[in-house]
Amino acid sequence: MTLPLVFAPAVKQAIDTGAPVVALESTVIAHGLPAPRNLELALACESAIRARGATPATIAVIDGEIVIGCTEDQIHHLATASDVGKVSRRDITAVIARRGTGATTVAGTLLCAAAAGIRIMATGGIGGVHRGGESSLDISADLSELARSPVAVVCSGAKSILDLPRTLEVLETNGVPVAGYRTAEFPAFYAQTSGLTLEIRLDSAREAADLIRVHRALPGAGAVVIANPVPASAAIPATTVDRWIETALATANQRGVTGKDVTPFLLKALVELSGGATLNTNIALLENNAAVAADIAVALGEA
Repeated sequence: MTLPLVFAPAVKQAIDTGAPVVALESTVIAHGLPAPRNLELALACESAIRARGATPATIAVIDGEIVIGCTEDQIHHLATASDVGKVSRRDITAVIARRGTGATTVAGTLLCAAAAGIRIMATGGIGGVHRGGESSLDISADLSELARSPVAVVCSGAKSILDLPRTLEVLETNGVPVAGYRTAEFPAFYAQTSGLTLEIRLDSAREAADLIRVHRALPGAGAVVIANPVPASAAIPATTVDRWIETALATANQRGVTGKDVTPFLLKALVELSGGATLNTNIALLENNAAVAADIAVALGEA
């Protein structure tokens, strides 16, 4: 059998004609942000992509079908329903077989976008090696999927709650280029810098498009990570974020939070510890990444 892909008409037309399309994950809608900010953010990201001349394609599994370009009603359901699963590569088989509904993670979105023929996606931050991952082996499936799916990912680095140096090491081992967009440092999600130097710097959407084209020509090429820092107006100092993270991690350990529950728990804890500042920063970087991805998608379509 083939994957049950269902395309929104506008997305299908754009793909068929070679027009720019940007894929968007849906876990941030169902599990990443509180209501009603999640719905507002989802629609704002789509609007930002359209304003830059590209077509947005929010991806999710709805009633056992992979929807490439959710309708506003479907996005509203993802934002408000309590029974929406979290779908990574491991989960997608069972969700489809059981005709279930789930929001796609970065890994799940990469898989579906590649199957649909979409060349670029936007997200907040990729998953990575969790702190203590050298002992727990708690490593996000995003990293292995980045190694196999030929889709460029615009993100603000990896989430600050992770072990960023080890995350970059795994990406290097898997042959995934990581390029800074108008920066020479790997962004740290809420903070613009992490102190980790990148070997590739891109100063325009055209440069990013050129890098993606060359990488895709390599045999067996996977993704390219375009690391785009959070806008300066919304950034939080790294030292401040690290202090909140240590407190949140201690709480998670005390409560026995493990596995895929760790990230949403920590992100929620950071919102509380920061008095809502991390939520506002998260929203700002998500919308900004969507706009940058659209600019790159447009440049990819130009000769």
